[in-house]
Amino acid sequence: MAGERARAGIRRDPNDPSDRLGELARLFLKLGTLAFGGPAAHIAMMDEEVVRRRGWLTREQFLDLLGATNLIPGPNSTEMAIHVGLVRAGWRGLILAGSCFILPAVGIVLMLAWAYVRYGTLPQAAWMLYGVKPVIIAIVAQALWGLGTKAVKGPLTAMTGAAVILLSFLGANEVLLLFAGGFLVMLLSNLRRLGGSGGAWVLFGAGTLAGSPASALGAAGPAVPVSLWGLTAFFLKVGSILFGSGYVLLAFLRADLVVRWGWLSDRQLIDAIAVGQFTPGPVLTAATFIGYVVAGVPGGLLATLGIFFPSFVFVAASNPLIPRLRRSAWASGFLDGVNVASLGLMATVTWQLARAALVDGLTVGMALVATVLSFRLRLNSAWLVLGGALIGVGVKLFG
Repeated sequence: MAGERARAGIRRDPNDPSDRLGELARLFLKLGTLAFGGPAAHIAMMDEEVVRRRGWLTREQFLDLLGATNLIPGPNSTEMAIHVGLVRAGWRGLILAGSCFILPAVGIVLMLAWAYVRYGTLPQAAWMLYGVKPVIIAIVAQALWGLGTKAVKGPLTAMTGAAVILLSFLGANEVLLLFAGGFLVMLLSNLRRLGGSGGAWVLFGAGTLAGSPASALGAAGPAVPVSLWGLTAFFLKVGSILFGSGYVLLAFLRADLVVRWGWLSDRQLIDAIAVGQFTPGPVLTAATFIGYVVAGVPGGLLATLGIFFPSFVFVAASNPLIPRLRRSAWASGFLDGVNVASLGLMATVTWQLARAALVDGLTVGMALVATVLSFRLRLNSAWLVLGGALIGVGVKLFG
């Protein structure tokens, strides 16, 4: 219907559900195909597309959704896509946006998994990542600047964000920092309103986790027969409880898949995480790779369904609560703290990405040029990523 109207020269109605679904599908298929660089980069690209270019959300709304994704388990960037779809087009938008963001990566990972099983090695992608990574730094930096101007609402949120950055560099647990930041801003911002004065009996300590789930593991036990039901249930569990990055995922997966059941070797697990890192879209598509290696195409598809399905449920349940949080002075303060803590963690990740990406004069130059193009000319991040990839290819072919 929308296509017929366009061919007839009739103006599109921005409130037409079919038009909104088509826009969501096109946008998130593009992002799912071009969004390299991990969650921080994905969120930066979404900020550019849905806030700056299309105006679907205000920056404050985007920050609130970002804060909400950090309070629930699952992959943050995928949950942001699901949130945007829900806000833009209801439950159908929720399903469509999330699926379109995930599916391109799933298709790419399945092809890589097929090649891996057939030939025993991963196709090399270093030539492309060499050029893409410096560009991603500029994209994330631009998003951090834009989001930070809204998230930092005064000295309290500024000091909270700075403290989160410092403690994150020192190795504090990211989930603890998010909740600590939220509680700190919530309590201190309401002390004056309640007439409180004097010292604040607030603990803003951050401890590192004493050990990861993998650190207490013993020797591998006897191999357990592969079960599609067991594989699906395992990834449903992981998708329901996983906070943190793809490296946290590594510890979760090794405990059962390598040590307890013997379905994978350590090398296969590391290769799966690498595939999730160097392909576009969500890092958790490592589950797709593992499922294929363990049980072929059915295993790949069921593992994908298992690890991502909880995110759709969590977003559908939490999204209606966000406006209510904003209407409560206490909950609003908590959300402000979580928002600025999220950006603090994002800044730490950006620094770590920059150390890995800026390896020589060319990559430093590419990052600087991309920064100028992003800040001054506001060039679409998709073109920056494609340009970086082409430069990487050219360096490897002609350098």
